[in-house]
Amino acid sequence: MFAFALNSCINVPKQSDENVLARVYDDYLYETDLKGIVPEGTNVKDSISIVRNYVNNWITEKLELYKARRNLLEEDMQFEKQLEEYRNSLIIYQYESKLVSQTLDTVVNDSEIEEYYNKNIGNFQLKDNIVKVYYARFKEDSPVIPKVRKFFYSDKPDARDSLEVYIEKYSNLYFLDDEIWILFDDLLKFVPIETYNEEAYLKNHRKIELKVEPHVYFVNITDFKIKESVSPLSFEKEKIRQIILNKRKLEIINRMRQEIFQAAQMENNFEIY
Repeated sequence: MFAFALNSCINVPKQSDENVLARVYDDYLYETDLKGIVPEGTNVKDSISIVRNYVNNWITEKLELYKARRNLLEEDMQFEKQLEEYRNSLIIYQYESKLVSQTLDTVVNDSEIEEYYNKNIGNFQLKDNIVKVYYARFKEDSPVIPKVRKFFYSDKPDARDSLEVYIEKYSNLYFLDDEIWILFDDLLKFVPIETYNEEAYLKNHRKIELKVEPHVYFVNITDFKIKESVSPLSFEKEKIRQIILNKRKLEIINRMRQEIFQAAQMENNFEIY
C-alpha cells in the first residue's frame, strides 16, 4: 500500500519478491518495514507525506552511516562494551519496573501529603503568581448584561447563585471553580487583562469588568498569592503525591537490591578479592 510514495524505479534484489521503496548502496527499504507508521484513517495526501518523510530520513541516515564507517578507524567503532552495558541497564530497568508495578502502594492519603508539606515547606516557593478566580464572558449587546452586573457587584449572600444561573445560560466562556488555585498567566490566556506589573495589579484589582469588542468580561479574583511567597498546599498536592510515590519506588528498589545482595552473600554466590 506504500508503493505509491515513490515514483522512481528500483532494482529489487533477486532473492526478494517484496516491494522495495528505496536503496542505499546494498541496503534496501521494503514496504513491510513501513508497517504501522501511517495511523489508521489518515487521508491519502497525508499518508504520502508521512511515507516520503520516513523514506527520506531512512536514506539520509544510511548515507551518513556509510560515510561514517568509511572515515572512522576500526577502534573508533568498537561498541561491544557500551552495547552490553546498555542492554544490561534495560534488563534491570524492566525488572525493577515490573517489581514496582506489582508491589507499589499507590494510595497516598491527605495526612501524608500534609505532613510532607509541613516538613518541607521551605521547598515550596511559588515561581509564578496564582489566583482563585471565577469569570464569564458575554456578548456586549446581550440583554442580560444589566442583570449580570447587578449580581456581580452585589454583596447579598444569594447573589453568586443568581449570577451563576445567568452565566451558565448566557455566557459563551466561563470558569466558576474559585476553590482551586490557577496560574495568573493561565487566566490571561482567556481574559484580556493588560498589565505590566502583575503583582501590583493583583493587589489593586479584585472585581474586574472589561469591555473588549465584541465582548464584556466579568472577573472576580477571590484570592491571590504572589510569586516567591510560600505556595499553598492545595496547589502543590499533586506534586507532593508524586514525590511520595517516587520515594516509595526507590524504597522498593533499594530493599530488593539489599535482599539480592544478602541472599547471594549467604549462598556464597560472589567473592570480593
